[in-house]
Amino acid sequence: MNTDPDNHAMQDLRPTVWIGKQGCTDHLIEEIVQQLTKRKAVKVKWLQNTEVDPRDIALRARAELVEVRGRTMVLARQKKR
Repeated sequence: MNTDPDNHAMQDLRPTVWIGKQGCTDHLIEEIVQQLTKRKAVKVKWLQNTEVDPRDIALRARAELVEVRGRTMVLARQKKR
């Protein structure tokens, strides 16, 4: 996880993706990818009874996992190398 000061702080973002009972589907991954093309970071929340692996979601969305707190994560566009 990156603590780069250029990244948005978790409290500054509003969740734009919610993971429900069905878990993280391919459709949700596509939505995260779409949102990351329009903004630097995306905040994702999930239900308490839903199993979520933030690292797996970041990998599937080709995003950088910035921060995880409780049932909330922030993903950012991967930096070009």
